[in-house]
Amino acid sequence: MPALRLPPPRFRLAAVAFFAALLVATWPSVAPAREAGGYNVLFIIVDDLRPELGCYGTPIIQTPQIDALAKVGTVFRRAYCQQAVCGPSRTSFLTGLRPDTTGIYDLQTHFRLHSPDIVTLPQYFKEHGYRTQSLGKVFHDLLDDPRSWSVPSWAPHDQLYGKPENRASMDRIREQAKSDGKLLPEDQVQRDPVTNTVLKINVKRGDRLMGPAWEDPDLPDGALRDGMLADKAIEVLGQNRDQPFFLAVGFYRPHLPFVAPKKYYDIYQAQDLPLARNPDPPKDAPRIALTNFEELRTYGDIPKIGPVSAEKARELIHGYYAAVSYVDAQVGRVLAELDRLGLREHTLVVLCGDHGWQLGEHGLWAKHTNFEVAARTPLIFSVPGQARRGVSTDALVEFVDLYPTVAELCGLPIPAGLEGISLAPLLDDPDRAGKKAAFSQYPRGDVMGRSMRTERYRYTEWARPGAPPLGVELYDHQTDPDENVNLARQPEHKELAASLANQFHANWPAATSSAQPPTKQTQPAK
Repeated sequence: MPALRLPPPRFRLAAVAFFAALLVATWPSVAPAREAGGYNVLFIIVDDLRPELGCYGTPIIQTPQIDALAKVGTVFRRAYCQQAVCGPSRTSFLTGLRPDTTGIYDLQTHFRLHSPDIVTLPQYFKEHGYRTQSLGKVFHDLLDDPRSWSVPSWAPHDQLYGKPENRASMDRIREQAKSDGKLLPEDQVQRDPVTNTVLKINVKRGDRLMGPAWEDPDLPDGALRDGMLADKAIEVLGQNRDQPFFLAVGFYRPHLPFVAPKKYYDIYQAQDLPLARNPDPPKDAPRIALTNFEELRTYGDIPKIGPVSAEKARELIHGYYAAVSYVDAQVGRVLAELDRLGLREHTLVVLCGDHGWQLGEHGLWAKHTNFEVAARTPLIFSVPGQARRGVSTDALVEFVDLYPTVAELCGLPIPAGLEGISLAPLLDDPDRAGKKAAFSQYPRGDVMGRSMRTERYRYTEWARPGAPPLGVELYDHQTDPDENVNLARQPEHKELAASLANQFHANWPAATSSAQPPTKQTQPAK
C-alpha cells in the first residue's frame, strides 16, 4: 500500500494513545455485539441541512416525513461533523477518517490522490457481498469514487433553475465565462489513468457567478432535481428488493440556490419568519473566526460586500425552509416505497446532513466556520426491531462514528484503523454518556482552526503550523448557547481557558504514523 500522506509533524498535537484513551473513557461499558442482522442499508444524505426540523424541536418548519422517521428511530441531538464544508465532511464520514488523516480540507481534491487504498464505507459493504449504488450527491460532485460502487453512480441532469428566465440567465453566464477564457470545474480535471476517477479539480467552483439565490417555480416535484432523484431511488429500490443492498441517496437541497416548487414556498410567509436572534459577531471573537460568506455572494441578487438586508435575509430564510420541506417530501416518497416493497423490516435507515448552515447568525451565511451552528447537523438512525423507538439522545457524537456504527448494526466486523466508534450502544440506551468531546476544524489559508466541543463548552484555537495561536475562542453553552461572547481572554475565565487548552492539546485526534486507514481485507462475502 502506498504510504499515507500525513500532516506535518507540527500538526500532530497528540499521539493516538491519547485519543484511544479518550474513546475508552467515553463509554461506561461495552454493549454486547448485536446479532448479525444482514440488513440492507438506505443511507440518506441531505446537503447543508441544519438541525432545524420538527423532530429537533423547531415548530415553525414543516418536516413531517423526517419527523415520522424519527418516531421509529433514534435522533442524535448533538452530532458534529469534522469539517463544515461538503467535500471534506463527506470524505470524513464515508471513510471513517478525520481531515488530518485524509489530508482533504478543500473541494478540489479526491482522497485517493494521497491514499489510494482506503476502503470506504460503501466499498466495505461491496466487499461483503452487497450491491452498492450512489444516487445524487454522495461524494462531492465531480469527486465521486467509482471504486465504492457496484454500478456507475447516477445523478439527475437538470438546469438547476426551473423558471425559463433564470435558465436563460445561466446559459448567458456560462457562455460569457467561455468567451472570457474561464474554465468551468468540469473542464479542467486530473483523472486517474486506470479508473478515470477525478483526483483533482484545478478550478475553484466559487469562481463562477450564479443566478438568483432562490426560486419558486410553479412546477411538480419531479420537474426539479430532488424530485428526479426520489423517482430514481424508488426505481432502484424495486430493482434491488431481492438482494442485499447499500443504497446511498444524496439530496441536493437545501444547498444554494434554494430552488423548490412554489407549493413549498406557500407553506411559509416570509414576513412571519424570524431573523437570526444574534446578527452580530461574537464579542471579542478573533476576526479569523468569521467569514465573508463568499459562497452566497456568488449569486446575482446578493451584494458583493456588506451585510445582507433584513428583507433579503427573510427571502433567504423563506427559501431555505421551502427547500427543506421539498426535500422532506422526497425523503417521504422514498421511505414510503421502502414500506410498500416490504423492505423496511430488513433495512437500516440512516439520515444525516453533511454539516450545518448559518442563516444570519453572527451576520454570517452558509458554512465554513467552527461555530456550533455550522458544525452541528442532524443524524437519525432507524434499525429494524430496535427496542427503543422515537427517542433522542444528547450524547456527544461525531460523524466519523457513522462507518463503524453502520458496519456493526449490519453484523459486519468493524475494520481496524477507523477513527470513530460505534454508536450502537446509544440505540439501546440513549441516556448513556457520550464522548467527552467532539472535534471539528476549518482552514483559513495556512491557518487551521481546530475546535473542541465538550458537554458544556466550545474551545477553538486558530494557529499556523508550529506557532502559538493567533486567536482563541471559548463559549459557555450553559449560559451562552448562541456563542455570543468569547470568554477566552477574560481574566476571570483564565483558569477555565487553561484547563480546556490542556484537554484540547492532550486529546486532539491528529493523525500519527501509527494510525493507518482501513485497507482491503480478505473476508468471505455475505
